[in-house]
Amino acid sequence: MVGAVQSAGLEMPVCEVLLVDDDAAQREMYRRRIERAGFRVRLADSADAAVEQVRTACPGAVVLDIAMPGRDGLSALQELVAIEPTLPVIINTAYGDYAENFLAWAADAFVRKSAEIAPLINAISRAVGPQKPTGG
Repeated sequence: MVGAVQSAGLEMPVCEVLLVDDDAAQREMYRRRIERAGFRVRLADSADAAVEQVRTACPGAVVLDIAMPGRDGLSALQELVAIEPTLPVIINTAYGDYAENFLAWAADAFVRKSAEIAPLINAISRAVGPQKPTGG
């Protein structure tokens, strides 16, 4: 968690979300929309970059693509959970069949990629819970 938002005279922490996607245009579009919802966003373009960022400065939640060149998101998911067992991870992929993969069960939520951002924002909000308000 980094930063704070003023709300009704109280300073509330802003949850930082690590957004992991190999597609630069998609990453930027999601970043803008997630920030508009009140979250701070860090970016990673690969599974390995995500693991390294979690090791150095653990975010409040991770939004993780699965199908990426090189190491896929499912293998990263296992390592992320090993590094920080309470870290909320939301799988965000265009491929619905990954929801059936038992490796994906370690995720807190599974959201299909679409132009509609609300399901992803709702999943992030549920995953971080009331103890880490978004300030949105």
